[in-house]
Amino acid sequence: MTYSASSSLNRLARAGVLAVAVVMVVAGAAIPAAAVDDPAAPPSFVQQALPAAALLGQGQMRFLGLRIYDARLWVGPQFKAADFGVHPLALELKYHRAFKGTAIAQRSIDEIRRQGELAPALAQRWQKALAALLPDVQPGDRLTGLYQPGQGMQLWRGELLLGSIDDAELARSFFAIWLSPRTSEPSLRSALLALRSV
Repeated sequence: MTYSASSSLNRLARAGVLAVAVVMVVAGAAIPAAAVDDPAAPPSFVQQALPAAALLGQGQMRFLGLRIYDARLWVGPQFKAADFGVHPLALELKYHRAFKGTAIAQRSIDEIRRQGELAPALAQRWQKALAALLPDVQPGDRLTGLYQPGQGMQLWRGELLLGSIDDAELARSFFAIWLSPRTSEPSLRSALLALRSV
């Protein structure tokens, strides 16, 4: 039996599609329709909390050339970058490296301190609250913070709710790490706010 180049390519393509399907079934993977149709669609819990949310921007955090995480920001239509703290939003970080939750909490407090004065007792209380919420992360983990102004924040790993912080001031200061004009990473901020004036 002879095979033409095109029939061989067709069989190879069909085998590739079948292999991907088998791997997905074996791994138990499920791809939500939104992820297939629109890669910029927010996670389902963001859609529930912020029904009109749309992807505003995305960027990557690097340190000494190493990828640390990719970041994506979803906001509602009323969002104003200059006054981010009065708008609900969701910020997703997809990690490329492993970190301890306690180290992330410490780094977060260091970044909050860079933006303004923070009393030692308050810093200690906030670090304890963040350390209790932030998990250890591995490459590929996605953490999404859902900010509700005047209330606080929720933290999700993938589609799993890890917990919440009911401290509006801490929540605003935490998201200011990325969104404040005083951030230590202005290029990442600009990428996250790419579609609005910064």
